[in-house]
Amino acid sequence: MPVIPQPMRPDDDGGADEAVASALTGFQAGTATAADVLAALAETRLLVPVVALLTESEVGEHGLRQEKESEMALPKLVGRDGREAVLAFTGVDPMKKWRPDARPVQATAPQVCQAARHEEAAAVVVDVAGPIPFVIEGGMLRALSLVEEARRDPAALDRLAHAVPGATVARIEAGGTVERSKRRWWGGWGRR
Repeated sequence: MPVIPQPMRPDDDGGADEAVASALTGFQAGTATAADVLAALAETRLLVPVVALLTESEVGEHGLRQEKESEMALPKLVGRDGREAVLAFTGVDPMKKWRPDARPVQATAPQVCQAARHEEAAAVVVDVAGPIPFVIEGGMLRALSLVEEARRDPAALDRLAHAVPGATVARIEAGGTVERSKRRWWGGWGRR
């Protein structure tokens, strides 16, 4: 049976984090980079929408079709080219602007990216209906997904070093020896 997770922040008021809003505004204005936005997203929670999906209906006593069973589903965005994206929002207001009946589930950016990869989606789209949409895709999607995976499996760090061109992954071994796989982390990320 599915388990409803405990909230990451029980006192969450649903508002967007100021640092994230500032980074997104700067990105839109050209005064901040995608790396600035990703750094801000890494320090806060996102909201992933879930929606009710009718699985079975019946005709009621008054002759009207009514819901009999439904499931909660993670909606995906499908682009014109057929690629799919998982949606995430910086706050409740941007989510309601997209779809008023969606219900928020708190998650970190690495958790959302891992869910996107699990769903075989090509991207995560943050605040799809605005105020400022932002896309996480490609190597950064893989890297953030592996960050979440590394919390449970230390071997994921090796996969991270190979997945992201330009990434630097360092591990401190017993006795203080540093084993390093040098790659530049933010290479290739510019304004889109």
